[in-house]
Amino acid sequence: MAVDLELSPKQKRAPGDACCEPVVYPDVERMHAERMSDVAKALSDPIRLQLVDVLRRHAGRVCVCELTPLFDVGQPTVSHHLKVLRRAGIVDSERQGLWAYYYVKPDALEELSAWLKI
Repeated sequence: MAVDLELSPKQKRAPGDACCEPVVYPDVERMHAERMSDVAKALSDPIRLQLVDVLRRHAGRVCVCELTPLFDVGQPTVSHHLKVLRRAGIVDSERQGLWAYYYVKPDALEELSAWLKI
């Protein structure tokens, strides 16, 4: 079966002109996209993902000394991962004397989770 195609000559467009119209536009506003990106980046490390899993399943706050034996890395590395998670707004901590007790912030993952369900 033969297909009859009509090809038009290639035309040069002016600098800055779009080559075609976008098929779809983003529904996520830039500010929300940046926030979800920060959360996704923080969760992109396997140890951080496991830390969040342990913290969200634990009933209450967890001391870093309880988390360290769960991983094949030292306490400074676990503390670094917790710091990254804190900066991303996923976990928070309370100090009691020398110890810091960590927990997952209640609504920290809702925005990313809701978007992923779309």
